[in-house]
Amino acid sequence: MNIMNDERNQQGWKPDVLGAPFEMRHIEFESDYAGPARCTAVRLPLDGAHCGVLYVHGFSDYFFHAETAREFVSKGYAFYAVDLRRYGRSLQPGDEMFRVRDLREYFSDINATIGLMKADGIRRIILLGHSTGGLTAALYMAGRPDSAVKALILNSPFLTWNMPAAARRIGIPLIKRLHRIMPGLRIAADKSDRYARTLARHLEGEWEYNTDWKPDVLPPVSPEWIRAIDNAQRSLSHAHISVPVLLLHSDRSASAKDGADMNRRADAVLDVSTMVPAGRMLGPRVTDVTIAGGLHDLALSAAPVRRAYYDAIFNWLADIF
Repeated sequence: MNIMNDERNQQGWKPDVLGAPFEMRHIEFESDYAGPARCTAVRLPLDGAHCGVLYVHGFSDYFFHAETAREFVSKGYAFYAVDLRRYGRSLQPGDEMFRVRDLREYFSDINATIGLMKADGIRRIILLGHSTGGLTAALYMAGRPDSAVKALILNSPFLTWNMPAAARRIGIPLIKRLHRIMPGLRIAADKSDRYARTLARHLEGEWEYNTDWKPDVLPPVSPEWIRAIDNAQRSLSHAHISVPVLLLHSDRSASAKDGADMNRRADAVLDVSTMVPAGRMLGPRVTDVTIAGGLHDLALSAAPVRRAYYDAIFNWLADIF
């Protein structure tokens, strides 16, 4: 298959920051409580392909995974991604990055990108979500998803908080109540750059990306963001996702106390031990695959590890399609 070059489908698409043949286009929405809103679709399409992947990025992140796109295209899948509203390519002057009150706000972004995929002739869609994007994708599939979405792949989904049980029981409900009386409050996340050091080329890692869109240190979050995450996680505890689900994750988690070597071969962001049981309960057709030595974003792990990640995905897809 060749990269699509259909003039009818070029209207609105522009060259992307990843370079040719990647393309992007903004999708504008009506203003919401935070001002003007838009998302951005990115594509690496294939001429004649009827099956495609839609990638949803995580928190403090955006789509820059050119290797992932090329891996799918090499297997015959057209590839699309969405930078959600107030993330990455979608940022506009005056935006507060990552602001959200309910993860369901992103459903419009997902559905709009699916609409573009359908316009390109894609009839079967695989939804692929990483971290918070995995939580959002799972929430979308547990609701009323577009019928074209036939499978869900989760790359280290943010299904549970990475904190002690007591903090989850007491701290999260308290913070959730603060979103109304202290809307300007911001709560610091991990203040270190230890995860970025496993990724960014300028910090000893392998990958180059825009640190204005993916900062080395996680930005502070608002009570309303914490409320949105917690509500989504609680909603999924009663989920029934009917399509096949592939749950992918590292074999271990690393903490701030662990050394650099451990951080380079473990999930340094989320708790795998609680993520996995939550993921297995998402529906009746969940396949759980452990990727030994994987980083939080498995697609950014060391080359042999991400090869295992892609092999797991394509073997699974071969079984279900």
